[in-house]
Amino acid sequence: MRIGFIIGRIGGVDGVALEAEKWISVLKRMGHEVFIISGQYTEWVFDPEHDTMVPEMSFFSPESYWGQKKAFFYPDTNIQELLEHIDLYSRIISEKIMTWANDKKIDLLLSENSSALPSHLELGLGIKIAVEKLGLPTITHDHDFAWERGDRYLSPHEEINQFVNDTFPLRLPNVTHAVINLHAQETLMEKFGRSSVVVPNVMDFDMKFGEKTAKNQNLRRDLGLEENDHLLFQITRIVKRKGIEVAIDLVDKFKDKTIKLVITGSYKDDAGSLYYNELINQIHELKLSRQIIFSSHLIHNKGLMGNGTERNYSLSDAYAHADACTYFSTYEGFGNAFVEAILAKVPIFVNNYKPVYWPDIGSKGFKAVMLEDNILTDEFSDY
Repeated sequence: MRIGFIIGRIGGVDGVALEAEKWISVLKRMGHEVFIISGQYTEWVFDPEHDTMVPEMSFFSPESYWGQKKAFFYPDTNIQELLEHIDLYSRIISEKIMTWANDKKIDLLLSENSSALPSHLELGLGIKIAVEKLGLPTITHDHDFAWERGDRYLSPHEEINQFVNDTFPLRLPNVTHAVINLHAQETLMEKFGRSSVVVPNVMDFDMKFGEKTAKNQNLRRDLGLEENDHLLFQITRIVKRKGIEVAIDLVDKFKDKTIKLVITGSYKDDAGSLYYNELINQIHELKLSRQIIFSSHLIHNKGLMGNGTERNYSLSDAYAHADACTYFSTYEGFGNAFVEAILAKVPIFVNNYKPVYWPDIGSKGFKAVMLEDNILTDEFSDY
């Protein structure tokens, strides 16, 4: 079968991209031919036969950025101008998707979260138009929904709220939903009467991961750390829902200068760098500048080599040197970092992020240092 993946960005370290890569790997192993259409390829060996770039599909495209700002953050927006903008670029995107699907002779479409979360309005509508016109069987891999993100996708414009409700999640007769947790399955049925299959985030537990190798032996040195330092790793992007401020508080409470927190992700997805600046202020106030290390310049998903003597490390390399991991998220669709820590056999501090962590992960018999509502205590919870 010729399967076409539609995704805003592929590669990198966000959960949607990571899970998409795993699905692609499994589908190829099953003998299917996979084609990708995306707005951004990161740490990716681009194959022109199977990979297609559409810049308008990127979350960071001027079209998407303008639409997001005007739709959700500016009450005085000219709503007619905004709706015309969404209509124009959604049709540009839909035409490119349909041309790609026809040229590649796609048998099955697979939309990666772009039809679930309104983080790219034009892409979501573009997919809806294309799926309806093409009539191809389509799977929407729904990682999270607008209502799970508080008021982030609540617009001051009623027209946009109606648009979001009509477009996300995608609801057409030729669409099948795959969600990543039990709560999403229940809510999708309650809100829209749509059945779905739960496919949790996964890892290949037969592969080597989180092992020390000759390649990563100098990671501590390259981070400016000593051999006797005890390393906590926060292996996530820098966005507010990751609860990184709690990890910084944890370092402060230890009162041990040898304990260092290494934050591997970048703040590229942090709107206006507001949360990143909050963390910087917190680090300054607690006088922890020598114990908190930002390492996105060194650590990436696959650990590609740079030019000259520059060496980039992978997530696996990071886990190899972690004495423990911190994961104080307030919300996750599932929890890639938790599964990765289990595969790497690294202890983990975790917040009981509701409504997903305990029903889908914590109740399965794992032992972790678990917080309730990100409140640090001196007690150890054996879960």
